[in-house]
Amino acid sequence: MSGPVPVVIVGAGPTGVTAALLLAGHGVRSVLLDRWADVYPRPRAVHLDDEVHRILHRVGVHEQFAAISRPAEGLRLLAPDHRVLAEFNRGTTPGVHGYPQANMFDQPELERLLRHRLAAEPLVTFRGDVDVTGVDRDGDGPVRVHLLDRASGEREALSARYVLGCDGANSTVRPLIGSTMRDLGFAQRWLVVDVDTDADIDAWEGVHQVCDPQRAATYMRVGRRRYRWEFRLLPGETAAGLSAPETLHRLVRPWTGDVPFTALTVTRCAEYTFRAQVADRWRDGPVLLLGDAAHLTPPFIGQGMGAGLRDAVNLTWKLAAVLAGSLPDRVLDSYEAERRPHVTSLIRLATVIGRAMTEGGEVGNLLRRVVAPRLAYLPGFRAKVLDSATPPLRRSALRDRRSSPRSLHGRLCPNAPTGDGGRFDDVVGPCFALVTVRPLAAEAAETARRRGVVPVPVDPASPLGRWLGRAGVGAALVRPDRTVMTSGDDVSVLLDRAPSLRCADLPPVAS
Repeated sequence: MSGPVPVVIVGAGPTGVTAALLLAGHGVRSVLLDRWADVYPRPRAVHLDDEVHRILHRVGVHEQFAAISRPAEGLRLLAPDHRVLAEFNRGTTPGVHGYPQANMFDQPELERLLRHRLAAEPLVTFRGDVDVTGVDRDGDGPVRVHLLDRASGEREALSARYVLGCDGANSTVRPLIGSTMRDLGFAQRWLVVDVDTDADIDAWEGVHQVCDPQRAATYMRVGRRRYRWEFRLLPGETAAGLSAPETLHRLVRPWTGDVPFTALTVTRCAEYTFRAQVADRWRDGPVLLLGDAAHLTPPFIGQGMGAGLRDAVNLTWKLAAVLAGSLPDRVLDSYEAERRPHVTSLIRLATVIGRAMTEGGEVGNLLRRVVAPRLAYLPGFRAKVLDSATPPLRRSALRDRRSSPRSLHGRLCPNAPTGDGGRFDDVVGPCFALVTVRPLAAEAAETARRRGVVPVPVDPASPLGRWLGRAGVGAALVRPDRTVMTSGDDVSVLLDRAPSLRCADLPPVAS
C-alpha cells in the first residue's frame, strides 16, 4: 500500500468486522487489527432484533445467520416462585423488515460467519495477535497507529486517514483521545451460565424474567443446543462460590426439571457487572469510537451488541463519502450527534426495566404481583413491549427537523416488499433513495440520477405507500443507512436536500 491506509479499525469483534465489511462495500480499503488471532471463544451477546438483522444482510451473512439463530417467542415475567405474572407473546413470524423481531444466537458462531465473509473481502487486511500501543497525529497529517506484534515482539506504526476504535469496554483508543466513560448510575453483579446440551429442556421458548430482588434471574434458549441463565448475585456472593455443580443444578433446576445435571455441559460460568455508561466524547478529529468503546448497555432489552452494529452502519457511509470527496469532513460530527442520544435513550430504558424487575424488596414484589398481570391488558402496552422499533435519530446536518409527531425524520424506512418480488434494501443498495407515491417527472428523474438517488415509486396501497400515508406525506428521502433524512410532498425540494453521492462513490455491498 502506498500512502496512508484510508481507515484503520482497532478491534475485530462484531462491530469492527461489520464496519470493515461495510466500508469495503463502499469501495474503501481498511486494515483491521485485533489482539487475538481468532474469534474470542466465550459466548457473550445472545440477541439482536430485526433492525440489526438488516445490517447483517448488508454485509452478506443474513442467510447464514438465519441458519444459526433462533426466533424468540416473546417475554414472560415470573414471580419468585416462577408463577407466570404476565406473558407477551410475539410469535416468530417476520416483522416489517422481513426478519423475526427477536433473534437468539451464540456470539462466537456469528463472529465466525463474519470472519469467513471477511476472508473473502480483498479490500480488508486483517492482522491478529497485535496490540495497539498508541494513536497520535502531527497537525493535520495522517494518524499514526503504533503496534506491537505479540508473537515476534516487533514494533511498527501504520499511517491512516481515519481510525475507528472498536476495541470494547476496556478500549485502548478511548483514553488515547482523552475520552472517559460517564456513568449513568447503574451497576449490578450477575452470574452468567451458558450450557450446551442435547437434553430436551421443556420450557417455553421465549425469554423468562424472574422478578425477584432476592434472586432475579433470566433464562433464554439461545440455539438448538445452547441455553443461558443469568442470576443476580447477592452482596458477598461470587461466581466461584456458586459454580459448584450441586449449586448450579439447584439454580437451573426450575427449568431443567428431571434432566440430570451430568447431561448439561457448562461452557461458561462467570461473573459480570452490568453497567450503564456512555463516553463523553466519541470523536477526536479523524479518530472515532464505536460499540462498547463508546457505550455499555445493561442486557435487559438485548441491545448491547446491536448498538455497535448501528454505530457502524451510521458512520461508514458518511466516512466513505468523505473519503471520496463527496461530503466534507465536518459531516462526521453527525455520527455522535445522532448515535449518542439514541443509544443513551436505550441504555436508560434498559436500566429502568432492570430496576423494575429486580429491585424494590418485598414492596416491589407486591407491586409486581398486582401490576404485572394487568400490563398485558393495557391498550397498546403489549404492542409497545413487543415492538422492536427503536427511537428516531436526533436532528443533525444529515437529518432534518421533525415537522410533527408523525414525522418520519430520523426513523428507519421499512424493508418492505416493493412489488417486484424484492424488498427495499435489495432495490436500493447503499445509495440514497426517494420513496414516492407519484411517478417522477423527467426533470426530477434526471436530478435523482445526477445526485445518485434511487427512485422507488410505490403504490399508495402498498406497504411503503401506507407508511408514507400514515405520516401524511407523499415522499421520503432515505439515506444509505435506511434512515429518513427528510420527507414531504414536493420531490424537487427533497432532491435538493440530497448530497451528490454518485453510486460510483458508493458501489453495492457484495452479498
